[in-house]
Amino acid sequence: MNNSDAYVSFQKVQKSYDGETLVVKDLNLDTERGEFLTMLGPSGSGKTTCLMMLAGFETATHGDIILDGTNINNVPPHKRNIGMVFQNYALFPHLTVNENLAFPLQVRKMPKSEIEDRVKNVLDMVQLGGFGSRRPMQLSGGQQQRVAVARAMVFEPKLVLMDEPLGALDKQLREQMQYEIKHIHENLGVTVVYVTHDQSEALTMSNRIAVFDDGVIQQLATPDVLYEGPENAFVAQFIGENNTLFGKVIGLDGEICTVEVESGETLKALAVNIEGVGHDTMLSLRPERVTVNPESGQCSSTVKGKVEEMIYLGDHIRSRMNVCGHDDFIVKIPNSANHAQFKPGDTVQVGWKAEDARALDVLAS
Repeated sequence: MNNSDAYVSFQKVQKSYDGETLVVKDLNLDTERGEFLTMLGPSGSGKTTCLMMLAGFETATHGDIILDGTNINNVPPHKRNIGMVFQNYALFPHLTVNENLAFPLQVRKMPKSEIEDRVKNVLDMVQLGGFGSRRPMQLSGGQQQRVAVARAMVFEPKLVLMDEPLGALDKQLREQMQYEIKHIHENLGVTVVYVTHDQSEALTMSNRIAVFDDGVIQQLATPDVLYEGPENAFVAQFIGENNTLFGKVIGLDGEICTVEVESGETLKALAVNIEGVGHDTMLSLRPERVTVNPESGQCSSTVKGKVEEMIYLGDHIRSRMNVCGHDDFIVKIPNSANHAQFKPGDTVQVGWKAEDARALDVLAS
């Protein structure tokens, strides 16, 4: 994306709190108008600091932040026309839901009739039409979070920022809210920048995901590309479940390399991020890409696996095996009528296609 096309643009942005250690390092990131972009990463990776710089609660040590063509480095938070949703809801406890939602409009000195219309519309949008006269403490956690989302949308901001907004909710409610926020975004076409450390949340909601580690974006891609095609070992291990085998590259033929793993077997893999023949590598392989007892010629790599554990999970069976000396190798077997008839203690063949195993860099321990 061209910088001039970007709705939100971080340009060579750095942030240091002590003048020495950079928590954000030379960040270049563009967000399109109407996009749902998620900043995903572990605690301390720099994602929340980036969000706070965009909101105006933190100042960039170096670089520029552009919103809709305007440099906002020196624009105070209340003049940025940005909606915010936090994990702790940040609702006024002594005000009713209607009063909470009216507040950002009163601050902007809107006419009373317009305030009433907007509050009604936004409450209907989050399916809380009959709750306007209640106070926050009379609502469930999920309802409070819906009010917080409604308050961020009610003044029709250019941009909505969400910082771990679902972190305090239980699993079922969190999943329900993910879809609700996604649908609100799709219906309104507002630009959303979302921060989370929960990778399934990021995959569910986002148009694109920026994976952060140590103040640097490790990969920026759509959810499917990020899951199917991690570019380095950090992203492979952070996104989704992943089998890892360590070894040395002993051959390279175009895009496919041959790797001798620690247990002595030789495997074929897609050469994604390797230094070359003779260097160490980490193979990344998704559990659902592994076939048990494959037909002849179906897989590029085939090895023995000893079944350690079988767990029935309804739509699939999760089998933990000892493969290439690793006893935590996971295989997801679809639960079809003729699912594999084997049990713990059995030895089976497991295999996969070369392009489904990705040869990556080795993470420093």
